[in-house]
Amino acid sequence: MLSKNVLKLIKSLYQKKYRIKNNLFIVEGVKGVNEFLNSNFTLYKLFCIDEFEHTLSSEKIEIISVTELHKISKLNTPNEVLALFEISVPGKLQYDAFTIVLDGVNDPGNLGTIIRLCDWFGVRQLVCSKDTVDCFNPKVVQSTMGSLTRVSIIYTDLESFIKKASLPVYSTMMSGENVYTSSLPEKAVVVLGNEANGVSSPVNTFIKNRLTIPKFGVAQMTESLNVASATAILLSEFKRS
Repeated sequence: MLSKNVLKLIKSLYQKKYRIKNNLFIVEGVKGVNEFLNSNFTLYKLFCIDEFEHTLSSEKIEIISVTELHKISKLNTPNEVLALFEISVPGKLQYDAFTIVLDGVNDPGNLGTIIRLCDWFGVRQLVCSKDTVDCFNPKVVQSTMGSLTRVSIIYTDLESFIKKASLPVYSTMMSGENVYTSSLPEKAVVVLGNEANGVSSPVNTFIKNRLTIPKFGVAQMTESLNVASATAILLSEFKRS
């Protein structure tokens, strides 16, 4: 049975300040938990219902009831298991590696999708501004489907990173060069901005290569692409070059 202290701890981890304070984050679902168990992340505690105990290999297991699982999960349909893992120390910045940079992206679903895209396309470094949504937000963790274990995510000052990067810097602009006809390098720093406001002015001054994803719709009424969709197109084109 879950103690009051454990219940309080788990519920607190849905807030960033308590994830930082306790150095812990939440992972839900058998697939996601197994991905983290088989990674370099350190398990703190694992909670599961009786029926699924045998599918998980760990000594730090606590069997709980379905009712208790509902109390600690924020999913509409709790997914049999919930685990707490320690937040790992960020990796070292690589200034000569193909990098996606996120400037103020604040939607957890977008960040989760972008992490999965980086994993899919073999991008090992994702650099984020300090005001980008926390990658250990439970919604982000859930939407990455385990890709968080394979992509190095570092929060830092973007201007400083871009200044030190030894690669050409790209971003998307309405007036940029057509991405489908551009000659793209094998390695680059690709900057994606905030969902509503795009790339911030200070970061924008460092972008020398501007790309656009042209519209093909007849009405030409769509204002912009979702940032995760734009990331998918850009990665596909860079990897195709």
